[in-house]
Amino acid sequence: MKSSIATICILGLAGMVVGMAVQGAEQSVTATVTVQNISVTVSPNTIPYGTLPANTESDPSAVITATNNGNVTENFNIYGAATTPGGWTLGATAGNNVYVHKFSTDGTYTTWTPLTTSPQALATNITAGTGTDEFELKITTPTTTSDYSQQSAAVTVQATI
Repeated sequence: MKSSIATICILGLAGMVVGMAVQGAEQSVTATVTVQNISVTVSPNTIPYGTLPANTESDPSAVITATNNGNVTENFNIYGAATTPGGWTLGATAGNNVYVHKFSTDGTYTTWTPLTTSPQALATNITAGTGTDEFELKITTPTTTSDYSQQSAAVTVQATI
């Protein structure tokens, strides 16, 4: 009987020592973070339509490639603006000092969407780092104009998440 009591006392004592060791243990956590980089580039970044008569639609531009060079999956938007320096207004149909700028992303470049001055969807879920989307542009000059100087028609590709 004495050996049973001694065994129980030793086991009880060992449990107290283990319990004390666990209470004094430490564990660390390493936290990491990466800052989001939302970024897009386009190539080529200049489209020379040349000299066109009034109320004329250009041929489609060369294929333009928008590349996600950020570190997160992005969506691309596209929008236009009034021209400079003359200030032709961007519209859905050509008019007096109103021009039309269209984009196409269908791969065959047969479906065209007029640009607006508000962001419109160009592409979604573009992979971080190297994902791309290709599109083309074409322009229609105003039916009549009071400014015959060379106009610059800005087209902006915007990356969002």
